Amino acid sequence: MQSTHGGAALAITVVVVGLVIRRQLRIRPVRRVGSLIAPAVLGVLGVAATAFGVASVVKDRPLTAMPVVLLVASLAVAAGFGVARARTVRVWRDPQGGEVLRKGTAATTGLWVAAGAVHLGLGLWIDHAAGAGILGPASLYAYLAVGLGAQNLLVRRRAAAL
Repeated sequence: MQSTHGGAALAITVVVVGLVIRRQLRIRPVRRVGSLIAPAVLGVLGVAATAFGVASVVKDRPLTAMPVVLLVASLAVAAGFGVARARTVRVWRDPQGGEVLRKGTAATTGLWVAAGAVHLGLGLWIDHAAGAGILGPASLYAYLAVGLGAQNLLVRRRAAAL
């Protein structure tokens, strides 16, 4: 059961991170509000999925402090990756239209892949500490929301300086 769960968690992580990377590599305008919509949606999904994960763990056993600490640590790691990625995103003013544009780089992609791998590892550790295999993968949306939110806020700040 655990290996099936691990394979599903890996597949979900790869698909979601792949979709995010694909979007990051496109030239897009920097928007004041639009850049926060995706993190907000992911945040709502993250809270719901994490709550479901916690509920699934506590129905069979008490939730100890260790998985909670690891979950909070994973969100801090996500924010750190978001800060690092923000520095790798190209931001410039379009000379023709004057609009501020953004585009991820190869370094941005590498940091997304690393962030996905780190989340997968932390998720497995969280599940091991919780004694159940759902809380780690359930936190993926929250992890993405925090990381993408931090990245987008910093990219917006850089764009405003142009």
